Amino acid sequence: MKTIVLVHGFWVTPRSWEQWIDRYQSAGYHVVAPAYPGFEVEVEALNADPSPIEAVTAPAIIEHLESVIRQLDEPPIIIGHSAGGAFTQVLLDHGFGAAGVALNSAPTEGVLVTPLSQIRSTLPVLKNPANRHKAVGLTPEQWRYAFTNTFTEEESLALYQRYHVPASGRILWGGVLANFIPGPQDIHVDYHNDKRAPLLFVSGSEDHIMPPSVQRSNAKHYKSDTVTEIKEYEGKAHLLPAQEGWEQVADDVLAWAVEHAGWQASTSA
Repeated sequence: MKTIVLVHGFWVTPRSWEQWIDRYQSAGYHVVAPAYPGFEVEVEALNADPSPIEAVTAPAIIEHLESVIRQLDEPPIIIGHSAGGAFTQVLLDHGFGAAGVALNSAPTEGVLVTPLSQIRSTLPVLKNPANRHKAVGLTPEQWRYAFTNTFTEEESLALYQRYHVPASGRILWGGVLANFIPGPQDIHVDYHNDKRAPLLFVSGSEDHIMPPSVQRSNAKHYKSDTVTEIKEYEGKAHLLPAQEGWEQVADDVLAWAVEHAGWQASTSA
């Protein structure tokens, strides 16, 4: 049985993949959705005690994801959302995965495009340098602007209550400062790595926190001979895995990844 690894982003946990897990499992795949170190508890527990979020680091997340994939019998398809998209890029660069998909991906090191909507979305963390040592949550209003701006208010609030947890100020500030510090930092990839597995960037046209211009710039940084493609979905916000019509996106990216991984289209046998 072929394996799909789903990597969550910031302000959420693996729970945010619940619908995709069910869909891919029903299609006959083995699905793994690893939590960041310390995030193995439920959303409610992390909101009550965010100390694991304060303690986590990007290298620890990457090391943990790599350890999960090493235990698999063969390279999986890796699909990451938001910060999980950046981690997916790092994993592919490190030689993991048969193919990768980065949904509304955070950028890897060296991508300097910073749209105004992205600045507004991340301002709750970046407005105060003291947040580098904190776990910083979003209000329902901030969540709706950054994650669910095309959803109804009722839908947005329900998803906020089900998925939202604070995010690591340490990692977010580290990503901002990485482009100003000499030498490779935590989310560095080799843009000339010809051995990297195929990579698809997927953007939602209405995404505020990681607009399509971020993915386009990220993709253009790759100068290797391996496959790097971009697909944009009209009307989609940042929380694309939970937005109406997510089924089509899930099926589309899986079909692309299966083809580029060299897998057979039917894997349920």
